[in-house]
Amino acid sequence: MLSDNNKTRTTSTLVEAVDAGKRLDVYLSERFTYLSRTEWQNHVRDARILLNGGKSRSSRKLQGGECVEFLSDDIEEPPVDKKYEIIHSDESLIVVSKSGNLPCHPAGPFFKNTLWYLLAEQFGKVYFVNRIDRETSGLVLLARKPEIAGEMSEKHSEIQKKYIVFVHGDFPAEHHARGFLMPDERSAVRKKRKFAEFAGASPVNSEYAETKFRLLGTGPNMSVVEAELVTGRLHQIRATLCSIGFPLVGDKIYGPDENIYIRFVQGGMTGADRSLLVLNRQALHSATLKVRHPFTGDILNCKADLPDDMRDMLTEFSQKHIDI
Repeated sequence: MLSDNNKTRTTSTLVEAVDAGKRLDVYLSERFTYLSRTEWQNHVRDARILLNGGKSRSSRKLQGGECVEFLSDDIEEPPVDKKYEIIHSDESLIVVSKSGNLPCHPAGPFFKNTLWYLLAEQFGKVYFVNRIDRETSGLVLLARKPEIAGEMSEKHSEIQKKYIVFVHGDFPAEHHARGFLMPDERSAVRKKRKFAEFAGASPVNSEYAETKFRLLGTGPNMSVVEAELVTGRLHQIRATLCSIGFPLVGDKIYGPDENIYIRFVQGGMTGADRSLLVLNRQALHSATLKVRHPFTGDILNCKADLPDDMRDMLTEFSQKHIDI
């Protein structure tokens, strides 16, 4: 929950049935991995964690449906790269190109260090039409009013978005991926998804996903790929590429080894991990966006240049000139 003055926040969550029976401190450390179990115990002791609106104990066993609140206004936020560029702005829409280390919206330890907060200081309240991951650079579309955001979100299929992504392996000239995204139950990472490329009835707890991939260039065991979204699902590009055998360069979850992510959240990444990642963030860039303006009817064609970290890497491993 976020206050209207953009200065205070309370994070709240409902306990799911699958977490019933867990100790409060265990639940918090598993659900919100940016703090250790000991740090969460300290917050419970200091009454900054409320259970159903009141104080509690770390050892308290939870029940499904209970409300856990975190009075998190003064939490120290991790550093980010606050750099962003306004690509287009009018009374209805804003198109922004953000850095590859900036969350779009408040979540976890991030509040003021978010694109949402930075833009709110400049424009007042803003509303995301689409979002991208913290470590994804490039274009994001926002509306100046909630009704415009809602209208455009309903017309998601009319917004054309293309990404540039670096992957491990020799990617084919083209690949049209059609299938379903679902939780990866074999993964130790709770939020990881997997993609299954098949037609027919959708599996349980899945979403249809479709992406068009096109090879742009190659290097030593790496490829530069354009990804055009047909649908817009959580982790769609990353999960699809990983599942079809082309893990993302720099991706701690969908890269060559998901255990890197576990070591990352625990503060134990190694030099070998960083070498395997190659890049210190996922090599995914929202490069172009094409959308019809909701009032003027004009077509907005927006482009964000490749950021320096991906551009430098492209220069290093590309065997030929790639026009991006």
